Amino acid sequence: MDTVPGPRLPLAVQTPLLWGLPRWWLARCHRRYGDTFAVRVAPIGTVVFLADPDDIKTVFAGDPATYRAGEGNTVVGGVLGESSLLLLDGQEHRERRRQMLPPFHRDAVRRQTEQMAAIAAADVATWPVGREFRVAPRMSAITLEVILRIVIGTRDERRLDALRRALPPVVDTGFMAAAAMIRPSVLGLRPWAGVRRARAEAGRLLRAEIANCRTDPELDERTDVLAMLVRSADMTDDELRDQLMTLLLAGHETTATALSWTLERLVRHPAALARAVRAADEGDDDYLDAIVRESLRVRPVLFDVVRKLTAPVELAGRRLPAGVTVSPAIGLVHNSARHYPDPLRFDPDRMVGATLTPTTWLPFGGGARRCLGATFAQVEMRVVLREILRRVELAPTTARSERQRAKHITLVPHRGARIRVLARRPAPVAAGAGGVASGSC
Repeated sequence: MDTVPGPRLPLAVQTPLLWGLPRWWLARCHRRYGDTFAVRVAPIGTVVFLADPDDIKTVFAGDPATYRAGEGNTVVGGVLGESSLLLLDGQEHRERRRQMLPPFHRDAVRRQTEQMAAIAAADVATWPVGREFRVAPRMSAITLEVILRIVIGTRDERRLDALRRALPPVVDTGFMAAAAMIRPSVLGLRPWAGVRRARAEAGRLLRAEIANCRTDPELDERTDVLAMLVRSADMTDDELRDQLMTLLLAGHETTATALSWTLERLVRHPAALARAVRAADEGDDDYLDAIVRESLRVRPVLFDVVRKLTAPVELAGRRLPAGVTVSPAIGLVHNSARHYPDPLRFDPDRMVGATLTPTTWLPFGGGARRCLGATFAQVEMRVVLREILRRVELAPTTARSERQRAKHITLVPHRGARIRVLARRPAPVAAGAGGVASGSC
């Protein structure tokens, strides 16, 4: 391998820095070594980070047989199952992605917005008034309910309650669960018995939902993602279970974290908050979408995406060998003054009418591996944000910004995105769920 600059610290030092302080550590490396640098981290090995959009374009447009995302995603493989879309490569990935696309097309997502709005409104009605609270758990509850009702299609309250209890522990990214994701072999050890039982129970319940869906006499009328997959995709129950777990991992806590950051940013910017309230009241989806895009820029949930090389490549002016992992660094690009003036400033106006390129705004990755649910997530964020702003008056704050804390592969607000509701607003006359704005995919 041509020499790639990077820290010479031992693997045992670099590993906790990358997993525990990724934003700080990678920003520091970027300042010192430039747009291309290498770090060493267990259990992956050498990772070459890329912050130049031209190099990122090369990766996203590269031959998927050489730039393998499935192999690069093995750090989350332990919980997803071997047929998960995230872990597949090549023709197998292309075929599975083709089968899973229809539920995430623009028109299919548009049909779900009214139900998204109802789920958000019901949760917001329970929020405390007049005291500060962590909004992150409320966002998790909303996005989980969206998964249960719109993705899995569960309607029976008893089964919903069981899933609400069983699914969150499976995608928990605390130390024990994260270790089991990275090293599935530890599941046989006694300290991981709880993780093992949680996964078994979640798998049992998901298989029961799949069986119920297959035999549902109203299957042809159902609009949930599972029903659409059962009708259109030739998948076994195990394959469907793996895809449901993938959608849970990729669409529950990630979207909840993105919504939490959006509220954390808004309450610290009174002018943007006031304009957001007007936009929610007036049905100005363009500005709400701009808020979503700016929040995803300034506080990306994932700091990077990965591809593992299966053959030598010429990249960033260097020859990299097979076995190296290359990583387009979302956070470094989003925080670059070359692409965004005053990049650390939260400014939704910069996103109004903006034409975003796929290598300078990439919170959902890019290329053939761009997140399947990107449109779904952005629409869900806009709908939930609108329901919050129309139903409660949020208090601006002068509190310091919350730090980005690493939680396995995501970056979450370190205090849970604390906010305060001043008062409840009069109930909107109509739900105003709206459709999918033209800039949402």
